[in-house]
Amino acid sequence: YAPLVRQGNPVIFMDERSAEMTKYAANSFLAVKISFMNEIANLCEKVGANVDDIRRGIGTDSRIGKRFLFAGIGYGGSCFPKDVQALAKTSEEYAYDFKILKSVMEVNAQQKTKLLPVINQHFNGDLQGKTIAVWGLAFKPYTDDIREAPALENIQALLAAGAKVTAYDPEAMENVKQVLGNQITYAHTSYAALDDADALVIMTEWPMFRTPEFGKMALLLKNKVIFDGRNLYELDQMKELGYTYYSIGREAIGTDVKQPA
Repeated sequence: YAPLVRQGNPVIFMDERSAEMTKYAANSFLAVKISFMNEIANLCEKVGANVDDIRRGIGTDSRIGKRFLFAGIGYGGSCFPKDVQALAKTSEEYAYDFKILKSVMEVNAQQKTKLLPVINQHFNGDLQGKTIAVWGLAFKPYTDDIREAPALENIQALLAAGAKVTAYDPEAMENVKQVLGNQITYAHTSYAALDDADALVIMTEWPMFRTPEFGKMALLLKNKVIFDGRNLYELDQMKELGYTYYSIGREAIGTDVKQPA
């Protein structure tokens, strides 16, 4: 273990069951943090608060910490879903009702499609023939992993509603082709995905999506409308640039915003 401990990383000895439980507990606890913040974001939208301000506020508390407090459209991948499910299954086998984990799984399942009603409402319930650009297919940046990625569920729902989808991801498009085939169009660049699209939906927080050329985007998009599932942009910035901008747990921006009924 010398390469691992030379910089002070601890080695903790325990029995096998405790070691396995430690691994499951760690990932499950992080999933709880994410889901809690997503619940806070949903409440923020109702009371008129800003989830980013709340994240920064509670993140200053050392007992809470700054990480895994970003609101969005839920977690995916292999580790978090698998480990939460495994711990819940173990609890069930031992006749223990692990209520928090059940809630986490329920919240995350609902959060993945959080933007779909917003998109539908913006287009007055008619997505037939609309072209939706999607940025991000992987469940997180720096991977081509699409296991339980929110993008897939959202794309399938958009297609079912009659929309056309043009997508771009720097790593995951080949894997998505194995699932969706030619049901969607795969763009060779992020900007190519925007060409004549009615709106942009952001599903993965790739760094390249954080600082785009907004002027170029405006020329390509049919409408300057963004549905941001990862809260990449500042509200003041979107307002200044004249975009209609929907995000998670924050005020919707723009003169074309459709308020909830």
